[in-house]
Amino acid sequence: MQHELVEKNIGLMALLMILAVSIGGLVQIVPLFFQGVTNTPVEGMKPRSALEVEGRDIYIREGCVGCHSQMIRPFRAETERYGHYSVAGESVWDHPFLWGSKRTGPDLARVGGRYSDDWHRAHLYNPRNVVPESKMPAYPWLVENRLDGQHTAAKLEALRTVGVPYTDDDIAGAKAAVKGKTEMDALVAFLQGLGTSIKNKR
Repeated sequence: MQHELVEKNIGLMALLMILAVSIGGLVQIVPLFFQGVTNTPVEGMKPRSALEVEGRDIYIREGCVGCHSQMIRPFRAETERYGHYSVAGESVWDHPFLWGSKRTGPDLARVGGRYSDDWHRAHLYNPRNVVPESKMPAYPWLVENRLDGQHTAAKLEALRTVGVPYTDDDIAGAKAAVKGKTEMDALVAFLQGLGTSIKNKR
């Protein structure tokens, strides 16, 4: 009789479904906040430099995450192509994280050090200069736009408030570290840092 009551009352059934899904989600998600493997940076990981932080913001601004994931799944087909699978400890200081799931272009989780700075510059300026079949758009303005560092220190301070271990010296020197650099310099610095914390570990 109670089962029939639920089936005939759509509002009650919806409420019970929401309750069931909420409890299930909490049981799966809440424990992750207390597990070291999801909250502890990988050994030897260092916070991004001021220039890399600016590069990451340019990466987000230009929509790169819309075509490139940064999450290698633990499957042989992925690890043989891209390298070591992604681990949570690599992303504990990423706010927001940029894992993504879209792969119009290749995954970039381990792209750091795979190509030279000059290759990245040529590729970003016009991808078809180095990959003739590339569908990626060109970003020539990155060479012309220069950083003034006006907000870089504030960005590092904000990241420190959410747990990224920047020092007072890092924050004090942030503006000088990026002033006069091009957006291309910043984006290349960001890309060259991706995946280097555990790149050589198998």
